[in-house]
Amino acid sequence: MAHAKAGASLPVPNVQALAQTWHGSGEPMPVRYVRTEETSAGEVVAGCAIPVMDLSRLLNPRLSEEELANLGFACQHWGFFQLINHGVPDEVIQDVKRDMIEFFKLPLEAKKVHAQVPGGLEGYGQAFVYSETQKLDWSDMIYLRISPMESRDLRFWPTRPPSFRDSVDRYSAETAKVTASLLRFMAVDLGVESERLLEAFRGQPQSMRTSYYPACKQVADVLGLSPHTDATLALLLHVNDVQGLQIRRDGKWHAIDPIDGAFVVSIGDILEVYIIREMLMPDRHRQLTQILTLFESLKLNSFS
Repeated sequence: MAHAKAGASLPVPNVQALAQTWHGSGEPMPVRYVRTEETSAGEVVAGCAIPVMDLSRLLNPRLSEEELANLGFACQHWGFFQLINHGVPDEVIQDVKRDMIEFFKLPLEAKKVHAQVPGGLEGYGQAFVYSETQKLDWSDMIYLRISPMESRDLRFWPTRPPSFRDSVDRYSAETAKVTASLLRFMAVDLGVESERLLEAFRGQPQSMRTSYYPACKQVADVLGLSPHTDATLALLLHVNDVQGLQIRRDGKWHAIDPIDGAFVVSIGDILEVYIIREMLMPDRHRQLTQILTLFESLKLNSFS
């Protein structure tokens, strides 16, 4: 029985292609995607109002103190917040979303040019498939290493559409600046020098994952992305207007209503442990790997 090494993923069928053939076949859903027990487990609270942070207020000396207190509360008690007025130009966001959508619209063989290699994670394929028996997510993805530059493997960087690489570069540069700004303010809230926190994570790799969730006629039986914690420093998630993101808090799943144009920010495991250590709260533990990841997530073509 095959097993993937750490940080790698086993090859599995393409979900986008599977959805196209299965929907009209009359056949039952492939059993590895059926996860009814998981999707129905636990109470789901609709319309969760996670904290909303305003980066422009943090940057304004007259307003930053109040917003800083809100940031501290969000990090310590939620680990999630929505970020508005983040300064990333809408043109940059729309360009990368357009190019990602165009990439996923390509014929399967064209996308496979940038497919993950056996035992790898970077490229086009599926994430976190560790064994041949595990249940599978109803999604495809493309995962790219962004920085440092020498870590890039351009075999996995699409050239169609032609603007793809430029739009990813511009988006990644802008979100990296947002992350750096947030780290500085988190340092102030922790009562440590901002350079101390930045130095602790300076040079960590930056990556980008875009997920595509095909339409599904049995949407109540599948998961687009398995329940997980993020083994990262921080995660910036940009979603479109299709709902589906949930977070778990106090034993319940909370459905997030994304604010138009906002980022959903997740405090990753690595940063959380740093915060816990600084606050002398060693009673919370999670398994970690050392990576900084900025994710762009697209939810497309919801089934109706």
